[in-house]
Amino acid sequence: MLIENEFEVPAPVDRLWAYLLDVERVAPCMPGAELTEVVDERTWRGKVNVRFGPVSLSFAGTVTMEERDDAAHRVVLKAQGMEQKGKGAASANVTSWLEPGDGLTKVRMRADITLSGFVAQVSRGMLPDVSAKLTQQFADCLKANMAALEAAAVPAGEAAPAAPAPAPAPPRAEAIGGLRLGLWALLRAIGRFFRRLLGGRPSG
Repeated sequence: MLIENEFEVPAPVDRLWAYLLDVERVAPCMPGAELTEVVDERTWRGKVNVRFGPVSLSFAGTVTMEERDDAAHRVVLKAQGMEQKGKGAASANVTSWLEPGDGLTKVRMRADITLSGFVAQVSRGMLPDVSAKLTQQFADCLKANMAALEAAAVPAGEAAPAAPAPAPAPPRAEAIGGLRLGLWALLRAIGRFFRRLLGGRPSG
């Protein structure tokens, strides 16, 4: 299933692009994510914790960068995750790109999602709210960190505008997240997937 998402960050496109490509700097903004291994410059491994009420799931995942276009600020990622107790799997081909604007950069993502097992049967009751909340946490963390970087980049002798300190990592207890934009887009898209798939069914 094809899912699309977007958000805006008040930072120049080139600086945001460089920041998002730095896995170890971005990973702390991902709720519930743990970067476990940098395999090479195009492959990362990690874990993602997901909780839906009393149901806790833990995924081990891999993200591979299949394409990268620095001029167009575009990247294509392949994300794959297996639930560690055999309860299901999720995979996605994710295309992400940045669009410069007036004093901001728009981040756009398009993900083709495949789900299986228990993951594909999770109730819609909690997922939309949790997904929206944690997406906002990621965006807020990213914006705060970019604001701090922008303030630090002001040339000597010029007054720097007040900027917040880098945001702390989102709490792990309410986790849905992933490795950089790849797994984040995957699990954000899962919320949209369930909402569309189950939206026409009466609540039980």
